[in-house]
Amino acid sequence: MPLVIPVFIPHQGCPQHCLFCNQVSISGKQSQKEDDSVLVRETITEWLGFSRKHSDVQVAFYGGSFTCLPKERQKILLDAVQPFLKKGEVSSVRLSTRPDCMDDEICEFLRIHGVKTVELGVQSLDDRVLAAADRGHSSEDSLQAIRTLQKKGMKPGVQLMPGLPYESTLSFLATLHRVIECKPDFVRLYPTLVINGSGLAREYERGRYQPMSMNRAIALCCLAKERLDQAGIQIMRMGLQASETLEDELIAGPYHPSFGELVVARHWFKRVRPLLAGCPSDKRLDIQISNRDLSAFIGLKRANIKRLRALGLELRLKLTTDKTLKRGTLNYVIN
Repeated sequence: MPLVIPVFIPHQGCPQHCLFCNQVSISGKQSQKEDDSVLVRETITEWLGFSRKHSDVQVAFYGGSFTCLPKERQKILLDAVQPFLKKGEVSSVRLSTRPDCMDDEICEFLRIHGVKTVELGVQSLDDRVLAAADRGHSSEDSLQAIRTLQKKGMKPGVQLMPGLPYESTLSFLATLHRVIECKPDFVRLYPTLVINGSGLAREYERGRYQPMSMNRAIALCCLAKERLDQAGIQIMRMGLQASETLEDELIAGPYHPSFGELVVARHWFKRVRPLLAGCPSDKRLDIQISNRDLSAFIGLKRANIKRLRALGLELRLKLTTDKTLKRGTLNYVIN
């Protein structure tokens, strides 16, 4: 795993104030001063001091729409990383931005400054959903941005937000299908939350928006995980990073500090339940998994085991672990 050094630029550069957005609450960071190249260098130096054992070190600009910043500002931030790149102490730069702030010229500028990975705030590929969320760009802008990055040999990542206003299960799955066709390097799944100070908070308080339930968010992200796994596309994260600020400002929505673990546990339950249901009542299903999957298999607070017990299936299960097995492996025999 690479060492990722985070540099936060919350809401800097973004020309749009989207319906769901309150970047300070999401990131827990206030905007930095205009001249913060010193802070960038100090942050990198501090993190490198923690560990010099990593062969892959990435500096990541998080929170804002980097390529929407004035060109001079982008150069100041990227120039602060260049000495570390030249010394080989940092391998590459990654950043996030809006799809409509990406073209061939911007791509080339980023590439020559050591940027190899760009995360795009796609959110949805349903134009009706994008309009309702005040995104200010179209689905075609997102598709074109992905193609442009791939053409330049860079790694595009896609951020999706299931549960936005006017989005149905069918429209989310249509978005997912189109994303998979584009073959990005990775995807992040961030179920929509209602954050204090956002336009969505006002819609929620007026009764015009109802967020997804936790169960539906888990089910939808579980389905997305299955399809992305099958396509060989890495899921970088599911659910927003927990922070004290986010939890203080959260009004409603499917938030859990371990949301990703809940999704993975649901995925294991969906795999094992039909196997147990198909096992004769006088037999046992001997299941073997990697020891690294044990926690997810059992579920948070043993949720999966409790559900199997409630279904009368727990006694048919004999579970063992093997540290030599690849993560995600499930072997079984009926005895």
